[in-house]
This record gives sequence, structure tokens and C-alpha cells, in this order.
Amino acid sequence: MPFRRILALALATLGLAAGPAHAQFRQGQEYLLLNPPQPTDGGGKVEVIEFFSYACGHCYKLEPFLESWVKKLPPDVTFKRVPGVGSSSWTQLGLLFYSLEAMGKLDPVHKNAFDAIHQQQVNLANAKVREGWVAKQGIDPAQYMAVEKSFSVQSKLSRATQMMGAYKVDGVPMVIVNGKYVTSTGHAGGPERVIPVLDHLVALARRDMGATAAAPAAATPVSAKPAPAKK
Repeated sequence: MPFRRILALALATLGLAAGPAHAQFRQGQEYLLLNPPQPTDGGGKVEVIEFFSYACGHCYKLEPFLESWVKKLPPDVTFKRVPGVGSSSWTQLGLLFYSLEAMGKLDPVHKNAFDAIHQQQVNLANAKVREGWVAKQGIDPAQYMAVEKSFSVQSKLSRATQMMGAYKVDGVPMVIVNGKYVTSTGHAGGPERVIPVLDHLVALARRDMGATAAAPAAATPVSAKPAPAKK
């Protein structure tokens, strides 16, 4: 058989193999449509938002997969985290996240916070414990506490509360792509499956952004109902 014919058959076989893998991500299964969609703040880029909590075991398991994915994001995709708030303890952990972010200390303390809670059983929701813990991270505790009480951090916490309502967040982790597509570890089928689903949703968002004048998709949107996480 001529080489070109062999190559053509091989490529066709690869295409058939890739087809089912791509088709396995189904609306209503691995992802949902947020109803109504929310405006984005990506500056023309595809915006990806993760709602999470340091106290959430599912978020902890997803973190290494998500961290690796974020490091390889193309220039047309932007990513941000929003801490889940609501309960007193989760709100305290939201303060930790936004304070570290404001101080430029998220990397590598973000991962350390997860480890402290889930491996070392450190109660970072307790303000006194948190103050001592940040000192061990090489952060001046007095400076940290001042930032935690600042208007900027408090405003971000209020904004996180508003966003949770707008995005209908009733469990974490929950990841939103371009204010429209919703997935979670529960929907994807595990933390290791969230990343390929996100790649698929980013591709859908790119398609949407390239055809903004097109008619809406025929699919009927459904309300986002991610798998609940214990608080």
C-alpha cells in the first residue's frame, strides 16, 4: 500500500478516536449552562473563575490539577479565584485569601494554606491561629492583620458574596467559563477530569466570542447545580 494511503488511513483513525472523546462532554452532564449568563470582566479574553474554599476537601484535591493548568494558559484566557463565603468559618478563610492577594503573598502561601488545613489540621478560620500561622510563613502578623481589616479586602469579600448569588453557587469547587459554562468535580467525574472539560468549555467560549452576532444556541439553559460541599 502506498505510503500516502497508509498515512491517510492513520489520520482518519486518529480522527475517529478523537471524536468520541470530544463528544463525551455533554451539556447537562459534564457541564451546565448558567441561567442567566453573567457579564465577564476578562477584557476581551476568555474568563475562567473558580469558586473555592480552603476548607473544601474537593477544592484541595482539584488544586494541583488546576494549578498546573493555569501555568499553561494561552494569552487569550484569564483566570481568577473567588473564595466561597457565607458561613462564618468560610468568610474568615476568604479574608485570608484576599489579604494574601493584596500583599502579593499568594504564591506559595496559597498552597500552604490548603496543606495546613487538610494535612496539619490547623484551624485557619480562627483569627488568632491565623495570625500565628502567617508569621510562620514569613509574613509580618501586624501588617497582615492591618490588611485583613482594610476597606479594600472587606470590599472584595462583599463582592465575593454578591458573585456567589449571581452565579448561583451552592457548592464548591465550581468553575465558570465566560460567565456561561459551569463545571465542577461532581459534574466532570473527578478532579482529574475537570481540566479536559475546561479545555472544551474554553473552546466553546472562543467560538461564542468569534460569533457574537450569531443567534443564541438552540440548547435550553439550565440552572447551575454543582455538587454541594460540606461547610
